Amino acid sequence: MAWIEIKLDNILKAKGISNREFARITNTRHSTINDMCNNKVKHLPLDKAALICEELNIELSDLLKLHKD
Repeated sequence: MAWIEIKLDNILKAKGISNREFARITNTRHSTINDMCNNKVKHLPLDKAALICEELNIELSDLLKLHKD
């Protein structure tokens, strides 16, 4: 079964931004950012994905990766 990896944790670490700081910047609950970093979310609203990409100056393909089995 295919699944999508959210690569937010690696991106934040590479940019030196803590989960808590990014939650504040994006006005998102800290627990939600942690769940995204740990790939525990079941859905990611498009507006939230767009906000993340905009704030980090990345493309959607930098944030998400499709894994095929």
